[in-house]
Amino acid sequence: MYTVLNSSTDETYHRWDAEAMARCGKRLGVTVEQQSVPASQVMTKALRMASSKSLPDVIQFDASEMPVFAEAGGLVDLRTLGLSTDHVPDGIVDFGSYRGTYYGAARSVNTLALFYNKTVLAEAGVRTPATWDDLRAAARELTRGKRYGLALSAGGAEDGVFQFTPFMWSNGGDERELDSPEVVEALDFWKALLKDGSLSRSTVNWTQADVNDQFMAGNAAMMINGPWQVETLNSDPGLDWGIAEIPVPEAGADSVAPLGGAVLTVPRTGDDGRRRTAGRIVACLTSEKEQLTYALNSWMVPADERAAAEWRSQVPELDALADQVAAARSRTALLGAGWPAVSLALQSAFQSALTGQSSEAALKRAQQRATSGN
Repeated sequence: MYTVLNSSTDETYHRWDAEAMARCGKRLGVTVEQQSVPASQVMTKALRMASSKSLPDVIQFDASEMPVFAEAGGLVDLRTLGLSTDHVPDGIVDFGSYRGTYYGAARSVNTLALFYNKTVLAEAGVRTPATWDDLRAAARELTRGKRYGLALSAGGAEDGVFQFTPFMWSNGGDERELDSPEVVEALDFWKALLKDGSLSRSTVNWTQADVNDQFMAGNAAMMINGPWQVETLNSDPGLDWGIAEIPVPEAGADSVAPLGGAVLTVPRTGDDGRRRTAGRIVACLTSEKEQLTYALNSWMVPADERAAAEWRSQVPELDALADQVAAARSRTALLGAGWPAVSLALQSAFQSALTGQSSEAALKRAQQRATSGN
């Protein structure tokens, strides 16, 4: 029996994974079972299993965490196991790589987009915003009574950082210099939305799930969120929603959003035979056919270009999401295992800046924290 450690604790995801593993196991003549723990516990459990020499055959890490395990020398280069990246966009190859070595194969990826209530925008005569100026004006116009123009997550967790990166990156800033004028300007834009009254003061406490709840309850006309919310959105037949790329500072600029999702890795167990079979399991789970099945179930975008093209034809309403993925960037591409320190520093900066401190001061402190580790 071969074991896959993952975070598929949700009933539907657990079932989809079980079905995929059963199909691949049958194809390869082996039994494949999953061991699921909450996402926040995958890394801890994997490290504990490594120390007790009881590692599973395959580990599915959140891509932002994978470099930590790779840096410790715990993962196998997937190319040595025969996995190809011929039909995988460079950004997604980087997503599963650490220092140029391909350790993690993605079945699907996700990113953020601007979701909007078609009915509300139509009644207000507001066009879907494409630039920051458009977004600020639209959010002001759509803020009425208990309804805010926009909802987003600026909470003190990775959700908030994930949501800030499109504003930071599209404005030319990056995680290596958090106190640069470009990053300050991006955070100032969030502050302007808050000052306008277009964002709720509770933004600093909201997760992405909270944002979706507000949008579905009619308390926000637009939101920044991801495809993992689609199944919930579709549960309300009266909600007519659409998506667009996240607005950019100026017309013509690239909308650069973060890649999200998980990658399948093969840990070093010391057993070459099992390692080769584990590689074949990963290859099967990330095959074009399996990627398409998984993506259609989960509303994520297939990592393989051929599967993504077929996905676009089957879910044209999410076409803008596929465009956003095409230009998306891995959070760990520049800093690798150094990303968590930056994430924590940014989380503190949001809390400070959105409750009164200047963006410049908050981000200067964030840069100090990120580089010093304090």
